[in-house]
Order: sequence, then C-alpha cells, then structure tokens
Amino acid sequence: MRLVVCIDRDDDLGRKAGVSGPVVGRSQVVDAAVGLGTVDPEDSDTNAIFAAVSLLDELRGAGEECEVCILTGSPKVGVLSDRRVADQFDQVLGQVRATSAYLVSDGAEDEYLFPILASRVRVDGVRRVFVRQSASIESTYYTLVRALKDPKLRAKTVLPFALVLLILGVAAAGGVLLWGIIGLSILLGVYLIFWTFDIDEAIIDSVRSASADIRQGSVAFGFGLFAVALVGVGFLNGYNDLTNNSGKLLDASLLFLQAGLIWWVAAAVVWESGRAIRRMFYRGRFPRSFVVATTSIVGIGFVSYGIVFLVRYLEGITPPTQVPLLIGLIATGFGLVIGAGVLQQYFKAVARRNAPESTTSG
Repeated sequence: MRLVVCIDRDDDLGRKAGVSGPVVGRSQVVDAAVGLGTVDPEDSDTNAIFAAVSLLDELRGAGEECEVCILTGSPKVGVLSDRRVADQFDQVLGQVRATSAYLVSDGAEDEYLFPILASRVRVDGVRRVFVRQSASIESTYYTLVRALKDPKLRAKTVLPFALVLLILGVAAAGGVLLWGIIGLSILLGVYLIFWTFDIDEAIIDSVRSASADIRQGSVAFGFGLFAVALVGVGFLNGYNDLTNNSGKLLDASLLFLQAGLIWWVAAAVVWESGRAIRRMFYRGRFPRSFVVATTSIVGIGFVSYGIVFLVRYLEGITPPTQVPLLIGLIATGFGLVIGAGVLQQYFKAVARRNAPESTTSG
C-alpha cells in the first residue's frame, strides 16, 4: 500500500481549525481541509491538503491501493515539532501497513522532514504545491500586515517590544524606573531562555502527550507521573539539605545540587523509558535511540556530580581523600557521553548503508 502524506509542520490545522493530527482517511482529510479553509482561506496548507486528496484520487484511479494522511507538528518549528511529526507517522504506520509514501508539500519547510518519512518507508517522490496569486496584491504593505496577523510572528516580535514599553511605562509612572529596568531585564531573560530552548513548547507538548496517554491508557503516562514524582523528591531532598546547612551560600547550593542530582537523573531515565515503550508499541520494535539517550543522561549525571565534588574540593569543603572519587566520576561521565555520541554515529551509519536498499526518490 502507498501512503500519500501531507505535513503541516507548524500545526496551522490545530491552531486555526482545532484539528489534531494525525488525520487518516480521505473523508477525514477533506473535512480537515474544509475546516482550515473556512477559518483561514489564505493558508497554503489548505491547498496542499487538497492536492494530497487529488493525488490520492489519481492513484486510486490508476488501480493502486493507497491512503492519505496529514501529520501535524508544532507552532514552534524545530526539534519538538519534528519529533511530534515522527511520532504521528509511527502511529499512522501502525494503522496503515504502508510500504511506500508520497510527500505532498506546500514549501521547502515541510520537505525538511523528508528524512523522517524515508527512514521508515520507501518514498516514491515529492509533489510541491504552488499557489497562483495576483502580483498586484503582493505589495509590501499587504505582506507586512498579513504577516503581523500571524500569532507566531507577533509572539516573536511584537510581544517583547510591548513588554518593554509596558514595564518601563509603569515603572516611570511609579517613580521606580531603576527597579523597572531590573525587572524588565529578568523578565526578558526568562522569556529569551524559554523561547531559545522551546521550554514553553516542551511543557505544552508534555501536557498534550500526557492527555493523549490518559485517553489511550498508555503505560507512558505512568512512567511520566513517576518521573515527575522523582523530580519533586529531588527538590525536596535538596531543600532539606539546604535548610539544615548553616554555612556559606555556595556550600548550601552545592549540597542542594548534590542531594537532588541522583533523583533528577533517575527521573530522566524513567521518562525516556516510558517514551521508548510507547514508541515500541507504535513501531513494533524497541527504539535504538533509547540506548543513546539513557547513556547520555547517565553520563551527564556523572559529570555533573563530579563537577559538584570538584567545586567543593576547590572551596576546601571536600577532603583530599575523595579526589580519586571525583576523578572517577568525571572520567566515567565523559566516557559515557562520548560513548553515546559514538553509538549515535554508528546507528546513523547503519541507517545510511541501508537507505539505498529501502529508499528511492522521484
């Protein structure tokens, strides 16, 4: 069976039409396209979806057995959105036993995800959809106004500028301009950290994933809940050591990290275990990435623990008798991290060797 795949990498379908991916089946895909086109007639994803349906009808008219699906990503295009597309494609392959796929795209952005499809099934080709428009409409002013109506662009450009004006205005009116600048610096710093590392998207993605796991009775929810509990235990354990220490602030902070690290590492391993088991149910085999991720997590934990010991030793808190332990922790941690990197490159090399045998493009 051949699968016609349309990818909405930035999840316009979910944000605008309230349709969650994956969407499988001709009638469901048409309904999704109509819903998106009704909400935003100018969205190019609508044309791509209808193009996928058109290709499906063309292939079925030629006597081929095929199906169509839509994969949705995330408003913050990046690692998290691509991971969501990969998980949805695994879910679709669990429902439709496809041996090949055809990608329908409305631009180069969606085609960046070609390797995700090609790593799982043979990809027979890519059809890019171009939307014909009147040149007189595409003026600079019109383009700018339409772009600023996009919530993603507003969040990246208008929101920080609005925060600056709001906080400085309130601080100036209250006569505490210096505190306003300090508060603004902290707020923008937190905002940039969240935006740079997609922390807010990670939280939203985790909540959505947990909600789906609850509805589907997935074992991953139990693992996730246990991981959150371990993180809480780590903070509680570190807080107890922090409050019981009457020394310098640096010493107390190091004790907090030392007490919580082992619990946080354990939480990360439990979390990855739940994700790996869920993907195993979707794909029918245990993911090799679990070994790489777990080895990296444990290695980072060893290195972090060793660095805490090193700082305590340099501050004269840790006795010299524990130097061999310090060296052993850091060396073991770096060894595990390097080993995880080597293992990842080995898996990629194996995938590249197998690619010519299982993947063709047209």
